[in-house]
Amino acid sequence: MITQLAAIADVHGNTWALDAVLADIAQRGIGTIVNLGDCVYGSLDPAGTMARLMQPAIATLAGNQDRDVFAPSEEVRAAPDHAFVTGALSAEQIAWLASRPPTLTLGEVFCCHGTPDSDETYLLERVTAHGVALESSDVIAERLAGVAQPVVLCAHSHVPRIVGLPGGRLVVNPGSVGIPAYDDDTPFPHVMEAGSPHARYAILTRRAAGWQPELIAVPYDWDAAAEVARRNGRADRARWIATGRAKE
Repeated sequence: MITQLAAIADVHGNTWALDAVLADIAQRGIGTIVNLGDCVYGSLDPAGTMARLMQPAIATLAGNQDRDVFAPSEEVRAAPDHAFVTGALSAEQIAWLASRPPTLTLGEVFCCHGTPDSDETYLLERVTAHGVALESSDVIAERLAGVAQPVVLCAHSHVPRIVGLPGGRLVVNPGSVGIPAYDDDTPFPHVMEAGSPHARYAILTRRAAGWQPELIAVPYDWDAAAEVARRNGRADRARWIATGRAKE
């Protein structure tokens, strides 16, 4: 039975942040790592990130922007980010990414990118014309219908959260390793912000009284990562990386 694991997510090619997080996990002696997807899409270091993630010690699932790499829509295929990422990756790396499952179960822990049924839907957030809010417990539980595990790990929103549901179920979003903020226009224009540039991940430990979640924020050279994004034509992503804020 797994009694401790580290959860990482939404690396988006930021090897500077990933190296800091993996070093912190190793220093703590945690041997089980699950990666909740969105591994390389962005303007940073796709090949370097893949080299680090393609190891047996890390159980990886595919997120929506992993699908943008190996099964892109015509709109995505025309985007500069897609050309940048696929141009940096080998055929072997793309094939490995395409072989990742959409969900994983590790003992008492169920893992998904968005929800169990959709890698493009936020599990813990509600987006309206008025902004982003924590979703109600009833809606979150409805989105988890059919999942029996007492602990659920999710990602996609890049916002670190620990949410308890009636009946004792625990839902944890570890936040983003590599991109702590962003803006989006679906289903309404909105921003997601961690509020600081730290690389985020989570630790789950099985105690006698239940699962203990910890949200970890790791310092690293985010200015170096931001400069790479800036040089690659993404001043907006550089700001997100360097500040943890979506807007100035």
